[in-house]
Amino acid sequence: MFQMQFSKIVNHGILLSLIALITAASESTTPTTKNRSLPLVINTWAFTEANAAAWLVLNQQPGGNALDALIEGCATCERLQCDGTVGYGGSPDENGETTLDAMVMDGSNMNIGAVAGLRQIKDAINVARHVLEHTKHTLLVGDAASNFAEKMGFRREKLATNRSIDIWKAWRHNFCQPNYWLNVYPDPTKSCGPYKPIPFNVMDNDDASRYEYQIGRWNHDTIGMIVIDRNGQIYAGTSTNGASHKIPGRVGDSPIPGAGAYADNEIGAAVATGDGDVMMRFLPALVAVEGLRAGKTPTSAAETAMQRIKRHYPDFSGGLVVVDRFGNYGAACVGMTKFPYSVASGDATQKTVVEYKYCKTDTTFL
Repeated sequence: MFQMQFSKIVNHGILLSLIALITAASESTTPTTKNRSLPLVINTWAFTEANAAAWLVLNQQPGGNALDALIEGCATCERLQCDGTVGYGGSPDENGETTLDAMVMDGSNMNIGAVAGLRQIKDAINVARHVLEHTKHTLLVGDAASNFAEKMGFRREKLATNRSIDIWKAWRHNFCQPNYWLNVYPDPTKSCGPYKPIPFNVMDNDDASRYEYQIGRWNHDTIGMIVIDRNGQIYAGTSTNGASHKIPGRVGDSPIPGAGAYADNEIGAAVATGDGDVMMRFLPALVAVEGLRAGKTPTSAAETAMQRIKRHYPDFSGGLVVVDRFGNYGAACVGMTKFPYSVASGDATQKTVVEYKYCKTDTTFL
């Protein structure tokens, strides 16, 4: 009897010891393994100067601030006029005016500050930060957003440059081709207007004529950036001057939560680039983050979001970068050969590198 009780005690003790060892091993290895990629800065396209600027701020001692890093990264791209598609002096609208869109999202509380159609103010990402920090609103637009910026201490100035004016003049000389008008007269494929709507019964409902916008090296129109600090604080942001020759008043995906960017400290973040008129209908950044929540890898979550769009719009062009809260990242793209993105992660000695995602050519719905 005594031997049986002793044996039970010994076996019970062994079981408890094994449980303790397994728990200790899990607690000691999981965080170290999964967090080795933090802190992290990642952004769309080969905008390495912007990435390096954010990385420098993030690694300042004592303790870099993720929001400051994000703002500096996007602001650097605005100042450098990255590829002419971010910041002043690019993508003139039909009237020859450059307007700016930007957004900042805080993954700890889901607060957002954004501006759209910002006129005569160069510092779009900083104005978005002021919306985040000094208002209860999410998005301010147009000239009223510029008035807000002035109250916050920003200065009005021309956003047009000789280059943007030359682009606009060449477009006008080419009978305003391409443009974004449909179902109007005179024929928008042959003239500059002014246009009037045609009767409903003679409208052209051919979807093929709607989506001819292809993104590439010089018209991809957005920097999307994600910053995660050592403590797991996530910020995501965007900045762009939008689509060239757009109808004045047009707003794309960049300042729209869930479309241009989305962040959640509990899960991760995503940023998008491409044909904003299409992407904002699908909220790919939100879809990708929710994919992470459902257990997908960053790459799988990105591919699901992109392929969902391509299923409806086979000629769509766009790219998406996705990061989980541990710093694991992936990307997906459609409508182009490859999609470059810039990343720096780990300890402060690491440098910015450009990685490439080769795009899927099929229309498989994941």
